[in-house]
Amino acid sequence: MKLYVGNLSFQTTEQDLNKLFAQHGTVTETNLIMDRETNRPRGFGFVTMSSAEEGQRAIAALHGQNHDGRDLTVNEAKPMESRGGGGGGGGRSGGGNRNRY
Repeated sequence: MKLYVGNLSFQTTEQDLNKLFAQHGTVTETNLIMDRETNRPRGFGFVTMSSAEEGQRAIAALHGQNHDGRDLTVNEAKPMESRGGGGGGGGRSGGGNRNRY
């Protein structure tokens, strides 16, 4: 079960996450999200537990708990939504040739 972990201290490392969540089951993966430009933590990450039961146990134990001075947000990770290629933009609608006699 993949968990979202938010409101992390910027000093938290993947090893810290692993150690914290390992108290509640088997951690199979940790992923701390880093800023691409500064290569510093962005304050959230993901932890994958080996089973749904362990994931639920970790959520129950850690959500709202203080870690490194911050109250953690821990819940089941949701699938990443497609960002799509849309966007498009700017033109004007309406009439191009008005008042051109």
